[in-house]
Amino acid sequence: MDKFSFLNAVHAQLIDDMYKQYQKYPDALEPSWKAFFQGFDFALEHYNDDDSADNNATASTAPVQYAQQAVANKTVSDDIAKEFMVVNLIEAYRSRGHLFTKTNPIRERRHYFPTLDVENFGLSKDDLNKKFNSAIQTGMPGPATLQEIITHLQNIYCDSIGVEYMHIQNVEEKKWIMQWVNVNENHANLSADEKTEILFKLNQAVAFENYLHTKFVGQKRFSLEGGESLIPALDQLITRSSQLGVDEVVLGMAHRGRLNVLTNIFQKSYKQIFSEFEGKEFEEDVFSGDVKYHLGSSKKITTANGEEVRINLTPNPSHLETVAALVEGICRAKVDNNYKNDFGKVLPIVIHGDGAIAGQGIVYEVAQMMNLEGYRTGGTVHIVVNNQVSFTTNYLDARSSVYCTDIAKVTDSPVMHVNADDVEAVVHAIRFAADFRAQFGKDVYIDLLGYRKYGHNEGDEPRFTQPNLYKLISKHQNPREIYKDLLIKENVVSDEVLKKMEQEFKALLDENFDASKEIERNTMDVFMKDDWTDFPNGAKGAVNTGVNTTYDLAKLKELAIKISTLPADKKFINKITRLFDARVKMVENDSLDWAMGELLAYATLLTEGYNVRLSGEDVERGTFSHRHAVVKTEDTEEEYIPLRHVSDQRFDVYNSLLSEYGVLGFDYGYAMAAPRTLTIWEAQFGDFANGAQIIIDQYLVAAEEKWKVQDGLVMLLPHGSEGQGAEHSSARLERFLALCANENIIVADITTPANYFHLLRRQMKFGFRKPLVVMTPKSLLRHPKVVSPLEDLANGSFQTVLDDPTADPAKVERVVLCTGKLYYDLLAKKEELNDDKVALVRFEQIYPLDQEKINAVFEKYSNRKDLIWAQEEPENMGAWSYILRNFRDTGIQVISPVASGTPAPGSHKMFEKNQTRIISQVFQTSVAAVEKPVKA
Repeated sequence: MDKFSFLNAVHAQLIDDMYKQYQKYPDALEPSWKAFFQGFDFALEHYNDDDSADNNATASTAPVQYAQQAVANKTVSDDIAKEFMVVNLIEAYRSRGHLFTKTNPIRERRHYFPTLDVENFGLSKDDLNKKFNSAIQTGMPGPATLQEIITHLQNIYCDSIGVEYMHIQNVEEKKWIMQWVNVNENHANLSADEKTEILFKLNQAVAFENYLHTKFVGQKRFSLEGGESLIPALDQLITRSSQLGVDEVVLGMAHRGRLNVLTNIFQKSYKQIFSEFEGKEFEEDVFSGDVKYHLGSSKKITTANGEEVRINLTPNPSHLETVAALVEGICRAKVDNNYKNDFGKVLPIVIHGDGAIAGQGIVYEVAQMMNLEGYRTGGTVHIVVNNQVSFTTNYLDARSSVYCTDIAKVTDSPVMHVNADDVEAVVHAIRFAADFRAQFGKDVYIDLLGYRKYGHNEGDEPRFTQPNLYKLISKHQNPREIYKDLLIKENVVSDEVLKKMEQEFKALLDENFDASKEIERNTMDVFMKDDWTDFPNGAKGAVNTGVNTTYDLAKLKELAIKISTLPADKKFINKITRLFDARVKMVENDSLDWAMGELLAYATLLTEGYNVRLSGEDVERGTFSHRHAVVKTEDTEEEYIPLRHVSDQRFDVYNSLLSEYGVLGFDYGYAMAAPRTLTIWEAQFGDFANGAQIIIDQYLVAAEEKWKVQDGLVMLLPHGSEGQGAEHSSARLERFLALCANENIIVADITTPANYFHLLRRQMKFGFRKPLVVMTPKSLLRHPKVVSPLEDLANGSFQTVLDDPTADPAKVERVVLCTGKLYYDLLAKKEELNDDKVALVRFEQIYPLDQEKINAVFEKYSNRKDLIWAQEEPENMGAWSYILRNFRDTGIQVISPVASGTPAPGSHKMFEKNQTRIISQVFQTSVAAVEKPVKA
């Protein structure tokens, strides 16, 4: 075998560094290196015209090329060859050292091959006492023996911290990390005071869990035991980040360890936690509340260094990784609106479980947002509380990747795997995370490898599934005892001081436990309360209270012309030019289409001091090419955004990554932190919301009742059957209506541009915030009848119910209630038949129903014989079940296709047949007289 076969590539940095050293101090180099570079200079001087050196080589690349040729030609000395062997060994420690660490506090690590033994690099034990210049590549001051180099590398890469960073493509980032970990051999250098403070936080974490275990036996608390070093880690992360310029922290985490974080980081009173364990009701009857380990919190704290930091713990459901998307959205809203686009001021922290980060798809969706213009937040610190078991599933069954954090490689983010029992290593890794994020504005991952002392919850028996693991855990010291023994040995603290610390904390907990008995009803710590001081929760019935959404007619017309006029000095494709010219003509002809109604809603709100954010797949032009909020020049693709030229307020519109779950969560989080921004997420088609159902179920419809959290997010869901098949026909209106209660959300299906204009404006004019779900049209975007005059926009208001403008109550025998696109199909038939016996009444706001206006309609048509609900969705879908629940005493009947497992037929002919039958039934004298539409 070729003895140089391992040298496929000579380490360029080493050659470059050594050559520069040779040029400056030639006699300081080892003789073999000096001779090597003398040979290079000789070759460069005498043979520059031949193949010995590339004529195009630069001063820095030429010695590397010479070295590569020397290796290829086998003309290097054995000493130089071994230098390269040592370089390969160094590179292996950097690339694979993390596989051979002492990071598992409970059991032996898996074994990986090949190992880092010197024999695997062409070296031998005989070389251990030889000195190598390659040592300078590891941060050592000069040449060192191979044994010294190995010891140095093991301390850096194979102790309590395993570092993964060689997958990063950016050379500057990689070099920065290399230099950072070289300092003090990648170990913490802490003062006695810092060590004492860490022990204090660790004591809080351990003692709090022990106390709960004693006082509330068998109750679920999802203890942090086995990962208590998370508490000093978070404390240090907040402190270090505040020194680096962070003013606000937004933290998201699931239930494991949450109570400990609430008390010992967010300073929630111990007595309040104890009272919640008693299961007492919350003070506000209107709120159902939530379990104690899902609640949020917001506080201003002062760090150990004296900086004031605002910290927020985002409320979360049991869907583990869901909250990560919200954290990013909240942070982005704060950066945009509170911190003048300074990403260094707000720090997102997401705490994961090892099973969840590896198994939940939303983790990938959120990771891919890291550098995207509309979703970046300046880097997130991800901390994995690695229990080595997910619920009852062993880690070998929980993922195919080596590490649970391998998602980090997708975004070239560094990872530090840390033994959670070595709290100083944990603090060191956390400081690295803070420094790296501040330096590069990128995500960084900390894999906190510990264990779970009890089962998934405290009533679970983990030995059912992991008997051997839990034998080891039952005998294992907790991190506080391990660190306490270390500090006693180091004479940092005495046993007496430690006993006093523990006794004082125990007395504090006892005092709070007794005080908790006096609490009659629990109070809820409202998340980000300070951001919502001007927005009291809407009282029952407030949604249907009139809101002034008018706008000066002359100014409206001026705005309409302005946003429809392209700059004369820029060239756009002809279709865009014609489209904008057509918009100007709409204004002149006083007949605005859907897109103009929408864009004018945004424009008017911007002039009134509100911001607008529109996000989703293809929202810039619109899936159906109707919006064109962003247009591009033909030659340079320069963007022009008309709505950015009407006001100093923010108008942001972003085409999202191909994600629904992650992006809807992000935008929901954004709206949660930005009550003065009209925040909109649009699905490409309405059924795309299916992919984000967890956000809808756990947050959109429930957050106000569970956590007293308001949110004004608008969801635009294209809805309507156009004969294009089952997919993309339905936004599943029935699902949203099934989730409606206590005026938790607003659901609308609008039929005119003017009503859409007022609906969007009303969303911001309310003195409170509710999520708004809009079934938006597709074919109606260009329907000749779906137009409105400027007067209706300027001086109108939102109409929850639209009565039939042509109906004569004395002649009407059948009142047909409907919503959305079907109205125009029915209207066409009515006009064709000149039918004066049918009144078509539109429900524009389906929830909450405006009962006062509906009753007025019913009273107006008191001579009716039939009351019909008509829909194009199958009978088991759409609004029918909801309508029947609300009007069961009216004798209402339904006209719709029969129940089906799919929202619409796949055949266009079958769709037309069903649609014709629905319309025909509506205009018969009785429902029974017409055959029921068949199932497709």
